[in-house]
Amino acid sequence: MSHGKIQIKEHQMDNNKICILNNCIGHMAVIFIVIFLVALGSTTYAQQSNLDTPDPVKNPGSSLMLEGDWIPDDTHKIDFEELPRIPSQHAVVSDVRAENGVNQHNYLIHHNGKFWIMWSDGPGVEDRVGQVVKYATSKDGLNWSNPKMLTPYPPNSGPDSPIYNTRSYEGFRWISRGFWKRKGELLALASLDEAAGFFGPSLELRAFQWDDQSKTWEDAGVVCDNAINNFPPKRLPTGEWLMSRRTHDYAEVGIKFLVGGTEGIDQWESFEVPGSSKVLDSEEPYWWILPDGKNLMSLYRDNRRSGYLYRSFSTDYGRSWHQPVQTNFPDARSKFHGIRLNDGRYVLVSNPNPERRDPLALSISANGMVFTKMFYLVGGRHVDYPHVIEHDGYLYVAFSGGKQSIEVLKINLSDLNNIKIQEKESEL
Repeated sequence: MSHGKIQIKEHQMDNNKICILNNCIGHMAVIFIVIFLVALGSTTYAQQSNLDTPDPVKNPGSSLMLEGDWIPDDTHKIDFEELPRIPSQHAVVSDVRAENGVNQHNYLIHHNGKFWIMWSDGPGVEDRVGQVVKYATSKDGLNWSNPKMLTPYPPNSGPDSPIYNTRSYEGFRWISRGFWKRKGELLALASLDEAAGFFGPSLELRAFQWDDQSKTWEDAGVVCDNAINNFPPKRLPTGEWLMSRRTHDYAEVGIKFLVGGTEGIDQWESFEVPGSSKVLDSEEPYWWILPDGKNLMSLYRDNRRSGYLYRSFSTDYGRSWHQPVQTNFPDARSKFHGIRLNDGRYVLVSNPNPERRDPLALSISANGMVFTKMFYLVGGRHVDYPHVIEHDGYLYVAFSGGKQSIEVLKINLSDLNNIKIQEKESEL
């Protein structure tokens, strides 16, 4: 009997242990669920907070860049073909499809009563040995002169060179980098480097100055060693100039910005953008001044194929930048450009379809940070490298067709204002 009692006692002890264990598991489960819900709530709050209105000082980490009732939660699912169409007039400046050439990197400006356009013109695939920069002019932005050489052929790399139209460290190429109007003079910027990859160790940014007497472009010298910009310098409220800089090893060291250009075209300070080679593979940056007149916003293409633009802010005129943040603005991993209109609104011309460079679209923002409208410009084919200017009530958008033609759209701003698109009520 004592043996039986011992068994019962042991069994009761086992039951007690099981109960205690079950209670512990129950408490642990409750604790886990509470922790999970708190974490989920924190994550949801963080995501919601991240979509709050961006602010260069109070909320530089916001990802909100595209907003409206017409926009799906996943901005990659926008029906880009169904965007409202913008009426425009169309002109072809140069077309080298017949000779299987390259036309791209186009830039516009209006100077001394006429439009000027410049672009990279090369043989075969883009940016090979022997590529030059050409230009044309127009009185109305639609009827253009015949293309002419802006740069000479790069050193030892002309059509008579055995390495012409190849990728080689032995040969060089020019790449068009935009017009810069400085002290009343018209400068055209172009980079020069070895044509093997992106970019060669001899990389330099040079300027050519227009001589109105001889009607020729004269070499004005080096603007910055080991630098290629994305767009020409723009004026800061301080009177200094600012432009982006990629060095020959920018994929490892990231994007920089150059501040200066007042004492001389070659006088610059260089400042880094933190994380621009780590949180993304930043490419082709672009910046503008926000409505407060003192803070700056920059945008970046992401070569890691996220399918979105990245954004960062500067509160000290480009000398320091917040680490770039992925926005919800879709992007085809393509070059983009924008301006602030005379009426205060901002326009951005880009390839927003993450699947391909088709179409080009124009987006509008009231505050330069969040866009609420998007319009279809041109498409049904490969279109890229946009550059936009405003003149006399019109927008002029230069772009490349399949990297083989330079084309221009002329858009009446009044037509743009009359197009209706459903948008979310906002104080932006």
